[in-house]
Order: sequence, then C-alpha cells, then structure tokens
Amino acid sequence: MGGDFAPANVVAGAIEAVLESHGRFSVVLVGQKERIEEEMQKPSNKTLIAGNESLSIANSSQIIEMDDSPTAALKTKRDSSIAIGLTMQKEQKVDGFVSAGNTGAVLSASTLILGRVTGVGRPTIGALVPTAKQPCLLVDAGANVDCRARHLFDFGVMGSIYVGAMLGRSTPRVGLLSIGEEDSKGNEVTLEALALFKKSKLNFIGNVEGRDVLKGDVDVIVCDGFVGNILLKFGESIPEFFKAKFKGFAEQSLLNRITALIARKGLRSVMKTLDYQEHGGVPLLGVNGVSIIGHGRSTPKAIKNMIYRAEEMVRQQVSTLIQNTIIEYSRIPGLQEMSVR
Repeated sequence: MGGDFAPANVVAGAIEAVLESHGRFSVVLVGQKERIEEEMQKPSNKTLIAGNESLSIANSSQIIEMDDSPTAALKTKRDSSIAIGLTMQKEQKVDGFVSAGNTGAVLSASTLILGRVTGVGRPTIGALVPTAKQPCLLVDAGANVDCRARHLFDFGVMGSIYVGAMLGRSTPRVGLLSIGEEDSKGNEVTLEALALFKKSKLNFIGNVEGRDVLKGDVDVIVCDGFVGNILLKFGESIPEFFKAKFKGFAEQSLLNRITALIARKGLRSVMKTLDYQEHGGVPLLGVNGVSIIGHGRSTPKAIKNMIYRAEEMVRQQVSTLIQNTIIEYSRIPGLQEMSVR
C-alpha cells in the first residue's frame, strides 16, 4: 500500500515479476484486500494473471502514510502492510520484503521486527550509483545521519559483502569518502574509521573524494547517511538536468534540432544507466532478513526490479554472509572495545 501510485503500480509490477520469473518465486501482496483485488480485476491485469498461482494476497487494514512519523505509526498502526509483511518474514512465511512506502517506517520496522545481525550496531542503506565503468555501492545512503567510526567500518564490511555476492566482484575495492586523498584529511570520525579499515583484510584503497565517485575506480564508497543521502539526491537530479539542457539546445535552431535527433538514441542509452528504475530499490543491510526500500514514485518496472533484487539477495544468502563476516572482523585489535550502538 506504500508509494505515490499504490496499489496500482505495485500490483502491476508484481504481475510483471511473477510472469517473467516462470515460477522461480511467488509474490504475496500485503495490503487492503478489496483495493488490491480491484486492481487485479482490471481487464489488462486479469488477462495476464488468469490461472497463475504465484500471486496471492495477505490482508492488512491500515496504511502508514508518507507523512506519518515512523515511530508513532509503528505503535498505532500494527496492522499496516509494512508491519504485517515484515512479521510474515520474521515467521518464515516469506523470504524477503519489498516496499515503496514510508522509508523511515520500513527502516524502523525492519530493524525492530527482523532484528539486527549480531555485531551490527546500525543497519545501513546501500544504493547503487552509476559510474563511468560499472556501478558502485554507496553506504550509507540515508539511514544513519550521525555515525561513529565503528559504524562506518561496519558499513564498509557489509557493502563489500553485498557487492561481492550480488555483483560478482571477488575483491571489491572499498573507499572512505573524505575531503582529500591524504590519510591526514577528514574529521575525527573519518580519521578513526580510516585506521580501522587499514587494520582489516578488506580491499581498502584509502580515502576518496567527491570527484572520484563517478570515475568507477572503487566498488564501495563509505560515508555517513547525511552526506550519502545528499549525494544520492544530487545524483537523482542529473538526468532531468541533462534532459532540460538537451531540450534547450534543440530549441535554439533547426540545425540544433537535427543534431539533437541524431544524438537522441545515444542520449537515451546513457540516461538508462542513470535511471533508478533499473535497480528498483535499495537494500537495508544488517538486518536478519531481506528488506528492499523503493522510491515513493516507483513505477511497475521499479517494483518488478525490487522483487528481483530481493529474490537474488535471498538466493545469495547475503544476510548470513554478513553475519559470519562481521563476527570475523570483530576480532580486529581495538574494534571489540568500540561500541556498536
């Protein structure tokens, strides 16, 4: 029931996912049953899902709205689709959870209901960022505004595991976002985190600057959620900026219009790599399970890809890998004495 266009886009995306999966997985739609059934009975959807048993409904009576306070909503709306869906995963009735609803509520509910992986102080949101070479993972992308050095280190470990498992990179390069490449640059937290990274067995390449993000020379970029979310939102504005500039160029003259038409196909190809829909949503790493958080304006295509990411995370056992690796890295000298809270 979450998102600007729910439940229509969610139902449409789920239908696309189960049809294209050819029975590889099933999807449970959690929400107000009557509204979901109304969407499923629309002629375009009804024809597609006729006789398909890979799609079912779990009823919930309440909706956590986008402007609801996450903490308050979880207390007063215990029968929301977010709470019911995550509880189903906790009870092993489903293997993963996706939502385009209230981000804060999904984050809080995932942490409270699924619980944190042992040794992880704070779960982190990881967002794939397009680069000149191949996508890199930005952690944290907005879950934790204020962080300690231990948190940043954990983000790097979890990000490295995710990139290794989901993108098939055997030794992901991890970089710490700072104001300079030199080890002496940064604030107290990043300097302390740098020392932890250097003691670890991670493929840590040192500090990286903002200008390095899009180069593609690093697989995991670590920062706190305040910086990460600003960077992510800035990146989301780039496609619209280029479209506006391209349109303005074309409108200046007939010659420019012809040039724009010739370049149109190439521009579309470039824009596709910047489209958030291609990745669907962002994973919440560090919880005992799989939780994917989508954009509020998620299209059916984005919903479909969110479901694919969740299914792949389950298959690759990302949560278990994080659990085992965090325990191993907790033995780094000086790390055990640092609070994980």
